Amino acid sequence: MTISLITAIDPFGPVTPSGLSEKTLSYLNQVLITVTPDSLTAALTYLPANLHRYAFSVNVTALVASSDILSLLDAGASRVFATCDQLKALQPETDDSRLVLLLDTVQQSKEKIIDAISDTSVGVYAHNVVDLDFITGWLQEYGSSNRPPVYVSFGKPPSLHDVLSIAKLAAVPIVPAGLLTVDPASNPGLLSVSEIFMAGLTSDRPDHLISTLVVDERGISLGLVYSSAESVKESLRTGSGVYQSRQRGLWYKGATSGATQELVRIDSDCDQDCLRFVVRQKGTGFCHLETATCFGPYSGISRLQATLQDRKQSAPAGSYTARLFTDTELLRAKIMEEAAELCDATTKEHIAFEAADLIYFALAKCISAGVTLEDIEKNLDAKSLKVHRRPGNAKPPAPAAPAAVTAEPAQPADPNRRIAMKRFDVTSATTAELAAVMRRPAQKTHDIMSIVTPIVNDVRARGDVALIEYAARFDRAPNLQSAVLRAPFPAHLMELPAETIAAIDLSFENIRRFHAAQQESPLTIETMPGVTCSRFVRPIERVGLYVPGGTAVLPSTALMLGVPALVAGCSRIILASPPRPDGSITPEIVYVAHKVGAECIVLAGGAQAVAALAYGTASVPKVDKILGPGNQFVTAAKMLVSNDTTAGVSIDMPAGPSEVLVIADATANPAFVASDLLSQAEHGADSQVVLVTVGLDDAGVEAIEDALHTQALALPRVDIVRAAIENSVTLRTESIQQALDISNTYAPEHLILQVADAARVVELVRHAGSVFVGKWTPESVGDYSAGVNHSLPTYGYARQYSGVNLATFVKHITSAELTEEGLRNVGGAVMQLAKVEELEAHRRAVEIRLQWADTQKGGE
Repeated sequence: MTISLITAIDPFGPVTPSGLSEKTLSYLNQVLITVTPDSLTAALTYLPANLHRYAFSVNVTALVASSDILSLLDAGASRVFATCDQLKALQPETDDSRLVLLLDTVQQSKEKIIDAISDTSVGVYAHNVVDLDFITGWLQEYGSSNRPPVYVSFGKPPSLHDVLSIAKLAAVPIVPAGLLTVDPASNPGLLSVSEIFMAGLTSDRPDHLISTLVVDERGISLGLVYSSAESVKESLRTGSGVYQSRQRGLWYKGATSGATQELVRIDSDCDQDCLRFVVRQKGTGFCHLETATCFGPYSGISRLQATLQDRKQSAPAGSYTARLFTDTELLRAKIMEEAAELCDATTKEHIAFEAADLIYFALAKCISAGVTLEDIEKNLDAKSLKVHRRPGNAKPPAPAAPAAVTAEPAQPADPNRRIAMKRFDVTSATTAELAAVMRRPAQKTHDIMSIVTPIVNDVRARGDVALIEYAARFDRAPNLQSAVLRAPFPAHLMELPAETIAAIDLSFENIRRFHAAQQESPLTIETMPGVTCSRFVRPIERVGLYVPGGTAVLPSTALMLGVPALVAGCSRIILASPPRPDGSITPEIVYVAHKVGAECIVLAGGAQAVAALAYGTASVPKVDKILGPGNQFVTAAKMLVSNDTTAGVSIDMPAGPSEVLVIADATANPAFVASDLLSQAEHGADSQVVLVTVGLDDAGVEAIEDALHTQALALPRVDIVRAAIENSVTLRTESIQQALDISNTYAPEHLILQVADAARVVELVRHAGSVFVGKWTPESVGDYSAGVNHSLPTYGYARQYSGVNLATFVKHITSAELTEEGLRNVGGAVMQLAKVEELEAHRRAVEIRLQWADTQKGGE
């Protein structure tokens, strides 16, 4: 950006008439203020408060302490005009581009001025010029390229000719605002800003028009137009986008379409042959095609801002999107959750993904408060002007707000903030309002797929080499030598405390018994004389069982997947689990793999493990079906490979965040209810936790809330629990039927019935992954040792899918066997339907047999 004109203002003195308003001054952006010891305090307040309007040059020659000058630079001064002695003290502290040597042409001789100029690398300010011929002559010798900037002010009120003579020599004239106007026709005694501004510009066009780039406040290009001296004068006078049409003359942008522009600033490029108009676009957009720009719609963060602004206005009341703009606790939890995920991300792709999520929710916070990206970038620009930085250590936690203050939400740093679910009264709600409250967060499938797909393709192409590289990148296991641990597994890899072995063995046996009881006998039936149909079961031969791991220890998942595979008779059981940093697998998982007869354990996690199981590698056997829970990347990879016909692999079920719905009436123990809610909430901040009360009054609900808060504060994962609970809801109903209607609509992964006569209530359950009946049945027994399986459908998929069971590991084959009598009995129907469908070969396959049989009988 080239500066064409600086206007001198005095914000600290008495108000004097001026031809330029604050608004008009901001179009030019560049102002000069003079700061003295008396006005220093006021200046340190004035600068940061007005950085959104102006870029400040500051005359600091009256100040003694260099620390005061540095404070002005920190406060937002773009540059300071200083004496030679001041510069010597400042140069070690700041960049030369922000320093200008002030030379008073009245008090200093020409020779002294020339010597000073030739001996400096900073900008030069010729102050109080009276001998204009000397300055213009020197400027001609000094040249206009590859030199520091030159600024010139005048010792007496200049004429327009005086100012233009300076501007045409690539120096920046400094003129008091009171001498300038953007409307010379109405103010003939003042100097025309547009003429000064255009004086230094050049054009190589026969019509002398200046190419003009129009951008928004973030610098995003909206389109390319042309300007003339007349159009620039009109823009400054009207404060709007006015350009020069080559066919129609002055073009007042949006005058007919309504897509007008509010002028923010005008400046020029380094060669002074192109203008830039910074505008606030109104209406549908800049382009006549009604897009934001002539290059198409906005993209990236600008597009996100437009989307969020629209959603703030149009999101249905009570919807998740609407709550992002109104529910401060929900939005804080999402920001904290995404910030934590970004901090944990390690790869380039993962970091970019998590950063995008954090930006989404951070910008939602801004939009909800009326803050725009432009506001944010102005603050960033202000921060970039600081010379001194605070120490790089983290800020201390903010003190908790006084208890008497209730207008502001509690601070996240307050560890004693009440942990409570939101309440919603179903009895007085509309169907739409209830649906909005119960709506699950949208899954980010598309964005996740863009990360997962390259990983899957890489493992498919490079096999074990890729697996080992991803182990180093994602699992921090840089010394992994092989991607597979094969059976028989060494005893030292399964060394466990006796009580852990006993717990695994007990759980193994209960799970085995329950799944063995699910075995089916072959089915045979004669549908009509001579027509026998049967169905029999065969195990899926090769199954891949994904067990989340790494720093976590999840033998329960290995049991829930491995035991049914063993009972079903799968001939090849392959486990996959992320390695620990030393390349090993937790001994609990190795022990379970040994007990279920696993062939090997693939030392990989995430999308790369799924890809290895789906396509196989030199050391990883290809499987026919992949089962097991995982994060969003595992789920996306499973969906991806299951849709690839070349992989020839199926999966157990789609999945979303883990969830629980607890139905509680007056007979429920509040402590039991709270513990069930919390046992789900500790899975993750995105866990879905719903409480449905039946006939409970305020005291009954508060008893549960009190127990939940007390228990939550005692948990090691309290921050995760807090985020999940504060995103959750308590629904108040009047009847068990109403409660079950809500549950069946939601179709929860886990349904807990803490109600009177709970066993009979099970008859009303139509959609759920697994049901936990009565006060003595916490969901955690299903997770570990009762015998039922904990791999269950989430995100409402319980309406269509079963949880993992024995049938998950088998397939059903049907057979038909007909006698001659049977074919004669059914053949007529078969031939008629084949005729209707015009499948002649089908019809003849029956006819030929019957004709042959008739021939044989005739021969007898």
